[in-house]
Amino acid sequence: MGAPHPLLTYFLAAADGRFPPVDGKVTVLPPLAGGLECSVAFTGHAVVATALSSQDVHAEGPDGFGASLAPDFLRHLAGPKGWIDVVDVTLTARGTGGPPRLAELGDADDHPRVRHARDVRTSVKVYGDERGLITLADGLAGRRELSIELHDVRDGGRGHGRSLIADALTLVPQGDPAFAAVSPGNARSLRAFLACGFIPIGSEVLLRPARA
Repeated sequence: MGAPHPLLTYFLAAADGRFPPVDGKVTVLPPLAGGLECSVAFTGHAVVATALSSQDVHAEGPDGFGASLAPDFLRHLAGPKGWIDVVDVTLTARGTGGPPRLAELGDADDHPRVRHARDVRTSVKVYGDERGLITLADGLAGRRELSIELHDVRDGGRGHGRSLIADALTLVPQGDPAFAAVSPGNARSLRAFLACGFIPIGSEVLLRPARA
């Protein structure tokens, strides 16, 4: 394994309550593995991982107060034909360890949630039961990242989302940080993660550039 991406340091520090300075600035880091790039916003400070030069990034006028996630800036990063994912809230919680309460699944490769995870993450494992499934993988900058999808969301899921997230945290060693990226418009999912002890630390967008 190579050295971890420097963005991982920011995520791990934020999980411990230590954040970049609230100075409105933008830190530029090298691109992520697998042809991916990203723009991550913390309170008053942004971090952009890209193959573009620092001068090119700053010439577009991003800042640490939200402009690093502005549509025009993201399109500049991605190029005219590049892929831009949605803006997500970045959440973190601690693993609870103990006996794992979910079994690994071996027949979920065709599930859309799993396909997306394999497209943007590595070392993806899938767990679940009759409530739904979760993916646990090495995500953005190598952080431990989980995602969830219920099989049946009628009647609000009947609390299955919260119980599935709580069970997923048993797959993470006690005290180790886990991360999740949740669309803020998916209020039901966001409430479930918050109810299970996840806290917001920032927001993020993944990109796969296609530049001339």
